[in-house]
Amino acid sequence: MPVTTDDEIREKYLERAIRELNQLTRELQSCPHCPRGNLMPVLGSGHPQADVFMIKYQPRPSEVEEGVAFYGRSGGALMKSLKRLQIDPLAVYGTLCVKCPVHDPELADPACVERILEELAIVQPKIVVVMGEDALHVVNDLGIPLARHVEQVPGAIQQLTPSIDALYVPDIDEALDEEGAKRAFWRAFRVLGDWWSDLPPY
Repeated sequence: MPVTTDDEIREKYLERAIRELNQLTRELQSCPHCPRGNLMPVLGSGHPQADVFMIKYQPRPSEVEEGVAFYGRSGGALMKSLKRLQIDPLAVYGTLCVKCPVHDPELADPACVERILEELAIVQPKIVVVMGEDALHVVNDLGIPLARHVEQVPGAIQQLTPSIDALYVPDIDEALDEEGAKRAFWRAFRVLGDWWSDLPPY
């Protein structure tokens, strides 16, 4: 009887995560609920089994144009930050609460916003980095199984569920143009580096 190795098991889980994210993408692209016209939804991007799951509230124009979360300035700033913290960008997945490129995020269908639950279930991260107050309200209202309320305390590692930590940081999009806001974002975000270096290597 053939023995299944750990690598083969991991490969199977990865294949399943890719399949499930592809299915979610198809469903989001054909979603009839949001009044987005001809524009496509802005999809999450990154590793399908990432340890770090980043979430911000709504897309910026560059993300709408490309249809990919964290495309453009915020993505560039994040890549620099991850590099400085020696966090492998391939261990990160980024998404949005409001995936629909509507002019007013309040118009986004609540059922679409709740699809973050599916992304979390597929990716199964070890930490969720919540960017900004609006994203925090969404995360706290999602009804994540066994979840605790995440406090608006920048730079504090909190427990979201028994298996997932949470880190609240300011909204990166609002931290790109003003020096004080940049520093506040970095002060909170760099805590992720300590968290990452404490992760067991297995």
